[in-house]
Amino acid sequence: MNRREFIKLSAVMGLTLTNSLGGFISNSAASEKSEIAVVQGSSPTKITRAAIDTIGGMKRFISKGDIVVVKPNMAWDRTPEQAANSNPEVVATVVQMCLESGAKKVKVFDRTVNDPRRCYVQSGIADAAKAVGAEVSHIDHRKFKDVDTKGSSLKIWPIYTDVLEADKIINIPIAKHHGLARLTMAMKNWMGVMGGSRGAIHQKLDECIAELAVFIKPTLTVLDAVRILTANGPQGGNLADVKKLDTIIVGLDQVAVDSYGATLFGMKGSDLGYIRIAHQMGKGNMDLSKMNIKRLKV
Repeated sequence: MNRREFIKLSAVMGLTLTNSLGGFISNSAASEKSEIAVVQGSSPTKITRAAIDTIGGMKRFISKGDIVVVKPNMAWDRTPEQAANSNPEVVATVVQMCLESGAKKVKVFDRTVNDPRRCYVQSGIADAAKAVGAEVSHIDHRKFKDVDTKGSSLKIWPIYTDVLEADKIINIPIAKHHGLARLTMAMKNWMGVMGGSRGAIHQKLDECIAELAVFIKPTLTVLDAVRILTANGPQGGNLADVKKLDTIIVGLDQVAVDSYGATLFGMKGSDLGYIRIAHQMGKGNMDLSKMNIKRLKV
């Protein structure tokens, strides 16, 4: 039974939508050692492929006929050099690897903050993803559906239907500074699939980020640290705030990936509220000493 069939069956049986979400690869890092790959090198394409291959290759995660959502951050009218959006080469490489592994379709989209027509073009993601066969689309606001996240802070919220119905979901955030959350990486990148007035969650931002990430369980997380934005995020704009690290971090546990990502900024995962909350909920692992970290240079 694939993920779409399971969702349909759950609806018939009256199960909650929460139970039907997520890939079939375990993300319960609280009960087992989290595995992440950290790869450095000058080519975004090579380090992305190497990082995914290091934890078993894309065929470990994607099956023939899968409908895959690849969710980058392309919320801002910024170029790749400004490090406000995910690296287009990284996104294109993940799309290509999914199709090579037998995916029927790979969908790429984001609910942008700036004008989506400019964000999709300026980020370089739309052209790069289309060139390797992705279906790139702008958000259709008719496709948001109210769902019960079972959270105590987020509760019922509109989520994009394409995410709910996908067989597999791959999250490709960029690591960067954020004025409110301190850092935005994997877990916060899910705000790009939220409908409604997203600013309303800012009063309990850490709790809502954690609860949203628990609800949307990615099959794989690919953290882009080719360039990181060290200040004036999330929008940035000043090249002086950009640091080139030529690094990709890949893992199944988004909490572990974010916790490692925090170290790129001289922080610990426990310094970020949403990481602490998700860890305490037993939905991921923020303890680096309990991670199986595979490091590689290519």
